[in-house]
Amino acid sequence: MSTTLAIAIAVVVAVVVIAVAVMLLRRAQARRQLQRERLGERAGGHRHEAEAHSSKAERLSSEVEEKRTQASAAAEEAERAERVAEQQRRRAESLHEDSEEASKRVQREEELARRHGEQASSIEEKL
Repeated sequence: MSTTLAIAIAVVVAVVVIAVAVMLLRRAQARRQLQRERLGERAGGHRHEAEAHSSKAERLSSEVEEKRTQASAAAEEAERAERVAEQQRRRAESLHEDSEEASKRVQREEELARRHGEQASSIEEKL
């Protein structure tokens, strides 16, 4: 009977060892599955954040292009305004020179008028 008992105990021990091994394997599988799910959730969160940042980057890129276009237009307008200002400056200088010349002519004519007035007075006195 001792052999049968030893075989029975060996079978029971083998069954218990197999049961414990199966239980440990299932726990390990469950832990790995849980870890995969958590990693999947984290990856999904990161994908969502990446999409949000990508969308924002695209929006900002279009804003950058719009700002560059506006800056270019403003620079062109500034250059045009500078050309107009330079033309106006030249015109003002020319008008100033013309007014100086006219002022000199006025002085000459006034001087001539004074002289002729004096000569006319002198001649009238002789009459």
